[in-house]
Amino acid sequence: MWGKILGACFGFMFGRIIGLFIGLYLGHMFDKSLKQNFDKAGGFSSLFNGEDDINQRQALFFTSCFAVMGHIAKSNGRVSETHIRAASLFMDEMGLTGENRKEAQGAFKAGKDTDFSLKETVYDFKERFARRHDLIQLFLEIQIQMAFSDGVLATQEKELLQEVSKLLGISKTHFTFVLKRYQAEFNFRQQQQRFSQQQRQQSRSSYREGSGHHVPPNNNGMNRTQALALLGLNNEASERDIKVAYRKLMAQHHPDKLVSQGLPKHMMELAVKKSQDIQSAYEFLKKAA
Repeated sequence: MWGKILGACFGFMFGRIIGLFIGLYLGHMFDKSLKQNFDKAGGFSSLFNGEDDINQRQALFFTSCFAVMGHIAKSNGRVSETHIRAASLFMDEMGLTGENRKEAQGAFKAGKDTDFSLKETVYDFKERFARRHDLIQLFLEIQIQMAFSDGVLATQEKELLQEVSKLLGISKTHFTFVLKRYQAEFNFRQQQQRFSQQQRQQSRSSYREGSGHHVPPNNNGMNRTQALALLGLNNEASERDIKVAYRKLMAQHHPDKLVSQGLPKHMMELAVKKSQDIQSAYEFLKKAA
């Protein structure tokens, strides 16, 4: 509106009647462009998207995440003890207690119900987190983590993950990339646990034998192939490829950024662990270069 008024005034000053119409037209085009940019920025709603909006997004991420986890856990017809234990451990990692834990358990249980609508739940999630690609990918990674909780990815689980990925708007190629990278992350954590157990056993043996000390480990049991796979790379990756992949993954999993976009604060520990794994792989490759 103001564009048309000002355009008409300036046009009349410099060109009288003809100038008025030209100014009116140019002002109209200015108003139209300004409105499009204003709407694209969220209109007046952007003035009110404060803490309440973040809390709403975090609540949606939280409930959607556990509901879909419950649905995936029951993909084989029944929820195994392994999946239940994995969900409980996941809640432990997040430090969920009291009402927060009950909400997570309720959402997980809702996902197991026969009338649960996976399509509607994931669609609503995608609509709310549109253009927040890092959060959408993390959501998928969490579902992959649930499917991998028993160390095996069953056919039904993979098909369900593919469906979730498609509903989220993730391409088949990128889904394959995310799946392979998580497999490397899963194997890395498993090896870390075995390596730590071996070190503790060696330490106890050294003390029993009277040495009084033991030699500290010089790595975490990782090799180059595993480190590259964790970064989503193969053995042909160059030094530049490694740096680019590292920076991209660290940016995607930065805890503070994800929380500001809607990741529940309870889940920050998950992003921290992923960042630590990425950092470990990169540091290993730098030393091995």
